[in-house]
Amino acid sequence: MAERLTVGVAARLSRYLQVLTQARKMGKQRISSQEIAEYTNINATQIRRDLSAFGKFGKRGVGYNIDSLLGEIRKILRTQGQHNIALIGAGRLGQAIASSPIFAEHGINIAAVFDSDASKIGTPIGNVTVSEYGTLSDTIHEKNIIVGVLAVPATAAQKAANDLVACGVKIIFNYSEALLETPADVTVHTSNPAVELLYALYFHLT
Repeated sequence: MAERLTVGVAARLSRYLQVLTQARKMGKQRISSQEIAEYTNINATQIRRDLSAFGKFGKRGVGYNIDSLLGEIRKILRTQGQHNIALIGAGRLGQAIASSPIFAEHGINIAAVFDSDASKIGTPIGNVTVSEYGTLSDTIHEKNIIVGVLAVPATAAQKAANDLVACGVKIIFNYSEALLETPADVTVHTSNPAVELLYALYFHLT
């Protein structure tokens, strides 16, 4: 089994992946470490060091082939192929998440959307229709869903997390402000735009 990446390396590779994906959409075929640095605010030397640790992907003065580097980073991050996820919450945030093309670009398929609001059941959202929350367990097993995304109010987040854990889901992406309590073998990632903005402001203003 390949050696596990450190959190820092995995985070930086994920940012490189984001830049490369966008650059390809813009029609670019090659990119330099300096260009990646400008988009990520990661030092170009660090970028070259990160990438050279896994092989020789670029040439001095020529840069990196974007398609080739995308494929290599996806292998390193073990994200090649398609991964099914479940979205909990079909409100405005859930609709925005399900309608975004970003997930599909990275091989992530929103296989099911759940909500407890009867008025939302059966309505189309993204490429699926909203399912009744009570069908969560059966659907997760039928569709081999490995990640749950919470787009629910903070007051409903813990119950939704508990239900996902009970279904065997080991990765939860939390868009609510709730502090979730989960077993040690369940990974929770919380996204809070305000906190991320404060982080950016700190380094810009100090």
